[in-house]
Amino acid sequence: MRLYLQDARDVFLWKLEGLSEYDIRRPLTPTGTNLLGLVKHVTGAEGFYFGGVFGRPVDAPELWIAGDAEPDADLWATADETRDGIVAQYRRVWAHSDETIEALDLDTTGRLPGGEGREITLHRALVHMVAETQRHAGHADVVRELIDGATGQREKGRNMAPGDAARWADHRARVERAAREAAAG
Repeated sequence: MRLYLQDARDVFLWKLEGLSEYDIRRPLTPTGTNLLGLVKHVTGAEGFYFGGVFGRPVDAPELWIAGDAEPDADLWATADETRDGIVAQYRRVWAHSDETIEALDLDTTGRLPGGEGREITLHRALVHMVAETQRHAGHADVVRELIDGATGQREKGRNMAPGDAARWADHRARVERAAREAAAG
């Protein structure tokens, strides 16, 4: 499972490569999804699940859904927060997460904060974070493609069919035709 988690972590860093400050921060969906905000969010999620839940707190962005932060505070970067700072924090938090995973047995239980204080095993937290991180890596895939057309899971060995811009334009037109035909009945 750690391989899948690390693979998704690496995707986030690759998605930031070669882009301007504006491009990594700009909202590309109606809800404001942006690349640097996704990195900040998964940093907070790892800090929450592999830190506080198991009594191993780490300095990470507070998740709005799990604390007192303003709504969506973990999903975007302020002008004062730097790319280098957010990436460095992500690397520190994932190192801390890896230490938690190494130090504890998978059946070790931690406690989710809140009224019920529900227990969760490290195994369940790990499965959750693999799913969470991969889900947001998919968001990063789409956002990066909208910015500059870069696609795939990694720069080399991309998991996309080969093709140049013309091939992709033809493919997109074919998909559009099928959608229109299906809608027409």
